[in-house]
Amino acid sequence: MTSTNKLFSSYKIGSLQLKNRIVMAPMTRAFSTNNTPNTLNIEYYRKRAAGGVGLIITEGTIVNHIAASGYDNVPAFFGEDALAGWKKVVESVHEEGGKIAPQLWHVGAIRKPGIEPGGNVPGYSPSGLIAPGRKTGHEMSKKDIDDVIQSFVQGALDAQSLGFDAIEIHGAHGYLIDQFFWEGTNTRKDEYGGSLANRSRFAIELITQVRRAVGAEFPIIFRWSQWKGQDYSARLVDSPEALKQFLVPLADAGVSIFHCSQRRFWESEFSGSDLNLAGWTTKLTGKPAITVGSVGLDGDFLPEDKAGAFNSANTTNIDNLIKRMDKDEFQLVAVGRALIANPDWANKVKFGQINTLVAFNKHNLKELV
Repeated sequence: MTSTNKLFSSYKIGSLQLKNRIVMAPMTRAFSTNNTPNTLNIEYYRKRAAGGVGLIITEGTIVNHIAASGYDNVPAFFGEDALAGWKKVVESVHEEGGKIAPQLWHVGAIRKPGIEPGGNVPGYSPSGLIAPGRKTGHEMSKKDIDDVIQSFVQGALDAQSLGFDAIEIHGAHGYLIDQFFWEGTNTRKDEYGGSLANRSRFAIELITQVRRAVGAEFPIIFRWSQWKGQDYSARLVDSPEALKQFLVPLADAGVSIFHCSQRRFWESEFSGSDLNLAGWTTKLTGKPAITVGSVGLDGDFLPEDKAGAFNSANTTNIDNLIKRMDKDEFQLVAVGRALIANPDWANKVKFGQINTLVAFNKHNLKELV
């Protein structure tokens, strides 16, 4: 295996000092009964910190807005009980020498009435569309937009007060922020619709206000993707020039690190270059980027027919990943399913024990270990 020295070198940005470049990817697990982190959640994250992960990004945590939640038993990031649970998670991760950031999340039109919290409230989104031509919910007013922004601001402030080391804002995969970006779900005629610059206005205002609230040094990670859960082939931009026009205003608004979600990290983003999405992002913005997408495994995480979720996959070497990192294509690497199957993935890679790693089986998702 290629030398992993770069992967296990330290990294610092703002107030965040990491012992290595390995990030635990956010993955919804739905084991938080009553939307409250419990002893299972605490131990789950503690094990990954003890296993050598430099930065843990939590599963998506719903912000304090009536329509934020889209799935049962996902953790909330508001309320006395939920925040007390997260405080215990933070303490356990820090005790093991790790760093941690909550992923702040609003599902938008993905929401179905009846999911708690929120009850019979419909999904909120820029145009009420869950996908092109499919209207299922409430078209957000300017007041709705302002209310959601304030819910993210409060979540960021609560993260700081609980001792989290950074935050991640979920702007990917066809959820609310991405529904504003995507012309397929944003058909607004006001200042939040039309051109991609206008469709980015909601995210820019949100990031700007969060940055103002948390100060200059607290890291804000922003996760984004071309693909959507509703359409794997969807794209926001088709050229480096368009990508730069999209990302630079987000960077200027206050993003510290871009988390660039691909289904397969090894795929180039534009013809004529081997750079992946994270590589282009850092090249065009000058900001550090996290790459992600089936790291350490030999197959994609979702089936093409969507018959299930989180495909099983065998372990594989990370030589391609290391070579890209050694060329400074990206600065940080997020690992997902491989860390569900192997809480000590980072330490095993560090100490040359990659042959002892076990494959990911989708049955791993049935329990939180």
